Formats: sequence, structure tokens, C-alpha cells
Amino acid sequence: MEVSQLITDFGRTRNLVASAKLTEQARRADALATRQDIILATDQVFFQALQAQATLAVAAETVAARQSLVDRVRALTESKLKSDLDLSFVEVSLSQAKLLQLDAHNNVDAAKAALIAVLGLDQQKDYRLVDETKNLPPLPPDAETLVKEAIEQRPELQSLRFSEQAAQKFSRAQHRQLFPTVSALGVVGTTPVGSSLYFSPNWYGAAGINVSIPLFNGFRYSSEAAAAALQAKVEGERERALREQVARDVRTAWLNANSALQRVTVAGELLLQANTALDLAQTRYGLGLSSIVELSQAQLQQTEAAIGDANARAQYSLAIASLKFQSGENR
Repeated sequence: MEVSQLITDFGRTRNLVASAKLTEQARRADALATRQDIILATDQVFFQALQAQATLAVAAETVAARQSLVDRVRALTESKLKSDLDLSFVEVSLSQAKLLQLDAHNNVDAAKAALIAVLGLDQQKDYRLVDETKNLPPLPPDAETLVKEAIEQRPELQSLRFSEQAAQKFSRAQHRQLFPTVSALGVVGTTPVGSSLYFSPNWYGAAGINVSIPLFNGFRYSSEAAAAALQAKVEGERERALREQVARDVRTAWLNANSALQRVTVAGELLLQANTALDLAQTRYGLGLSSIVELSQAQLQQTEAAIGDANARAQYSLAIASLKFQSGENR
């Protein structure tokens, strides 16, 4: 029986083990990055579906309101209090609202199909999407703070940092190949004839130190060490490039969210003004102080403002979700 035990290889094995552990940590960070990619994709599809659903609700309200107006104008026309032109205008507006409702319904179905695909379901299901946040999420006041958090928390950067450290450890291990290795060797066994001085008859044993010196291998070890050192530099440059890209993406995401928040404010003010204008137009038309054209224009502006408000709120929520992703926030 022969027993061999490595005494020292001047840190080569230790560096190889450390490189393997760091590579494992890099792969775990890659798994976390994939998870966050899936969360972002789900958020995007969800808010798109929520936006389509809100547009459908506006379209349904518009159809109901214009149908009520058509019924009222038709009754006035039959009583000779309004002209056939007025009835034609409101019927055209009703048809436009119904077309808007059909388009909105199709967009909702398409958005839900995309959501089901992201969720990994193989059967169509009818979801009623609900935004549980009563108020819009706040916008972080400073982008630079988020940049620092992203550099620390983004799993892609963590993966590259671990990969760079693993490459450095592997480079050290490859350089250690140029050093000798020292190992202990022990042998024990039996002999078919003869006897041993220290063991019972027919037994023998020996122990010693084995020193292996790498010589005359065609410069393979030095070439492998140089290649590993260059690979470590490559990993470091990849990490630096991604760090700069992450900082840029976080700043861009914050600017987009800030712009989306401003759009929410303006869209809300526009909707309030459009509702007031529609109320005034309906009152003026009922008193005979304005034409049906003015009322139809007010209805169109109110519908566009309502859809714009719903879209702005959904876009802001999506911008916040994107900002959380870019800053590396774990959810």
C-alpha cells in the first residue's frame, strides 16, 4: 500500500479552491440577476395591462355618457327642439367612442396574453388586475445615492467582481506552478520471501519526502500564468465598463421617473380642466347657448385627458419599477 500526502505547493491548491468558491458565488449572483430580470419583465407587462385596463374603463364610461347624450338629443329632436344635425353629431361621437372601446378591449386582451406568457402559464386565464397602491410611489430625491446603491447591490456587478477575484486567484495558482511541490510518501506491504528488521516477517515499510521541480516543460507553465494574468485584467475591465454603464442607466432611469411624475401632475390638471370644460359645455348646450360642435369638442378633450391621465399614472409606476431594477433593489 502506498500513501501520498501533499505538504506544500506554495499556495497553488489554496488559490484554486478560492477561485472555485468565488466562481460559485458569481454564478449565484447570475441567478439573482436573472430573477430580477424576470421581475422587471413581469412589472412591465403588468403595468402595460393595467394601463390598457384603465383605458378600457375610460372608454366604457365615454360610451355610457355619449349614449345618454344621444338618447336625450334624440328625444329633443323628436320634439322639434333640436335639429337632425345635432343628432348626427352626437351619433358620430357615440360611434367613435364605441370604436375606442373595441380597440381598448383588444389591447386589454393582448396585454393579458403577454402577462400569462411571462407568468409561464399555458392556459388563458381572465385576470382582473388591481393596483393595490392607493397613492403613487414616491420618487427618490437623489440619483447619486441610487448610483452608489446600484454599484453595491446590482447582481451583475457582483457577479463580475466575483469573476474578477476568481480570475486573480486562478492567475496566482497558475504562477505557483513554477514553484516546486513537496509531498510525503509512505509505502507498506508484504514480501513473498525474506524478513524485515522492524516489522514481522514478510512485511516491509518505508517513508520519505518527494520534491518535484518543474523543469523543461516547453514554457507551458509560464505561458499559462501569463494567459491567466491577462484574463484577470479582462475581467477587471469588464467590471469597470459595467459599473460605468450601471451608473448611466440609474441616472437615466431617475430622469425618466422624474419626467413621468411631472407628466402625472400635468395630466391630472388637464383632466380637471377638461371635466370643468365639459360640464360648462353641457350646461351651455342645454340652455341653447352653444352648438353641438362645442359640446362634441369638449367631450373629445375630456376623453383624451382621461386616457392621458391613466397612461401617465401607469407610466410613472413602470418608471419607478425600472428605477428599482436599475438601483439593484431586491424585491
